[in-house]
Formats: sequence, C-alpha cells, structure tokens
Amino acid sequence: MRVHVIAMGDRMPAWVEQGYQEYAKRLGSELQLYLHELTPEKRGKGADVKRILQKEGERMLQAIPANCDVVALDREGQSLSTESLADKLKDWLGAGRDLAWLIGGPEGMSPACLQRAQWRVSLSAMTFPHPLVRIILAEQIYRAYSILKNHPYHK
Repeated sequence: MRVHVIAMGDRMPAWVEQGYQEYAKRLGSELQLYLHELTPEKRGKGADVKRILQKEGERMLQAIPANCDVVALDREGQSLSTESLADKLKDWLGAGRDLAWLIGGPEGMSPACLQRAQWRVSLSAMTFPHPLVRIILAEQIYRAYSILKNHPYHK
C-alpha cells in the first residue's frame, strides 16, 4: 500500500525532513510513505486568501494519484484515537487501495479539497505548525501500523 502525504509547503528545515523520514523508513515495504511537497502561493500584505486557497487546492487535487482514498486533515474533522486509526488502516490495507493525506497551508484547505476527501480528520483541537504536522502524521501512521503488527512501539 502506498500512502501519499500531499503537503502545501516546501523548503522545510532539516529537522522536519529528518523527523518525517525517520518514520517513513520504519514502515518497510508493505506500507510505503511518499511525501509530495507543493509550493505555496505567494502571500503578502492584502493577499486574496480566497484566491490563494483556490489555487493551492487545484494543485493539491492534481497531485492526488489515481485510485486513492483521500483523507483531509481539518480542524473540523473527526477526532480519533491511534487505535481507531489502526482499525481504519487495517481496512485500507485489506481493500488494497492507496491513500492520500492532504495537509493544507497556513490558511487551511480549499473547500474543493475538503469535498474530495472521503474522510476528514483532526489531529488535535490545538493548532500545530504545518511543518510539525508532517512529522506527527508520519509518526501516527507508523504507530497505527505497529499496533497492527503487534510491534512493541505503541506500548
């Protein structure tokens, strides 16, 4: 199974890349994690946020590989436990479908991306910096997978 993380934002600090890659490499061959970084629209004083979200959303939608189920990270999304994520991951693995997780930019995600998603998930009621979200998501996917494999990581 391929899990695509489609994230708005590029040129991340080295610690972000290292943290993300640490969990991606732990997953092995049955579950492979791929990061697709998208360059955000330019922002400045008086920027048209609605237009920015629309353009970024169009690029996110284009980046979703064919035949993927889509999950959008959204502060209004469903809050779930790691065990619940593991149950859902088991279903996805059993169905043999690839998965795309969408991480929006600083202003969030376009309505078109939210509509495209089959599932909306909230990582927390707190707000995290977008670079850190990549690491949290990769770690939670690894943790959920370790639960399925009875690996002691989750203990």
